[in-house]
Amino acid sequence: MGNLFCCIQVDQSTVAIKERFGKFEEVLEPGCHCLPWFLGSQLAGHLSLRLQQLDVKCETKTKDNVFVNVVASIQYRALANKANDAFYKLSNTRTQIQAYVFDVIRATVPKLNLDDVFEQKNEIAKAVEEELEKAMSAYGYQIVQTLIVDIEPDEHVKRAMNEINAAARLRVAANEKAEAEKIIQIKRAEGEAESKYLSGLGIARQRQAIVDGLRDSVLGFSVNVPGTTAKDVMDMVLVTQYFDTMKEIGAASKSSAVFIPHGPGAVRDVATQIRDGLLQASSHHQ
Repeated sequence: MGNLFCCIQVDQSTVAIKERFGKFEEVLEPGCHCLPWFLGSQLAGHLSLRLQQLDVKCETKTKDNVFVNVVASIQYRALANKANDAFYKLSNTRTQIQAYVFDVIRATVPKLNLDDVFEQKNEIAKAVEEELEKAMSAYGYQIVQTLIVDIEPDEHVKRAMNEINAAARLRVAANEKAEAEKIIQIKRAEGEAESKYLSGLGIARQRQAIVDGLRDSVLGFSVNVPGTTAKDVMDMVLVTQYFDTMKEIGAASKSSAVFIPHGPGAVRDVATQIRDGLLQASSHHQ
C-alpha cells in the first residue's frame, strides 16, 4: 500500500537503498520517505546497521603436527556513512569474512606448537581482527571484536594430554609421599635411638646404685661385726638374694616350673659360681 502512494517506511537501526532507473541515488535513514515510482525511483533493498556475529570453525595443523579446530567469533556491523559500499560491493558478506578468517588462522597457527596456541589465543584473535579490519573497511563494514572462543584438538590428542598431566601429578604425589615416609622413618629412628640411650642410662644408674648399696652394706657390716671379711658379707648377701628370688618365684601365680638345687650347700655353690664368673670376666677385661 505504501508503494502505491509512493511512501515507504524505514525501521530503526536500518537504512534503505534508493535507486533511480537502476542507479544508486541515496541512502534513506529510518523514518518515512517519499518514493515516486512513476519517476523511476525504486527501493533496491534494506541494510541492517545492527551488530552481527559470525562463528567460523577452521581446521588447521600446529607446528608439532597436531590437527586442531579453532572457532573464531567475529562481531561486525555495516557503517551508515558507507552503506552504499556495504550494499553493492559484497554479494555475500559472511562468506567473505569467513575466507579472511581461514586465511589468517591457517597462516598463524602452523607457526605455533599446540601449547603455544592455547597460550597465545589472544594474539591469534588480534591478528585476525587486524586483517579483517583492513579488508572489510573498504567494503563499508567495521570489525568490532574478534574472539577465539574454542581450540579443540583431536580426541586422541586430548586424551594423551590428560594422561601426561595425570602422570605428572602422580609423580609429584609419589615424591611428596616418599618424602613424608622418609621423615617418619627418620623421626622413628631418632626416637628409638633416644629411647635406647635413656634405657642404657637407666640401666647403668641402676647397676651403679646396686654396686653402691652392696659396698655400703659390706662396709657397714664389716664395721659393726668385727672379724668378718668382705667375702663373708658377700656370701650372706647372695644367700639373702637367693631366698628373695625363691620367694618371688613361689609367689607368682603364673610362673613356670623351675628345678634348681636347694639347700645350704647349693647356696654356697651358687655363690662360688657367681664369684668365679666375676673373676673370669675381670681377667678377660684386663
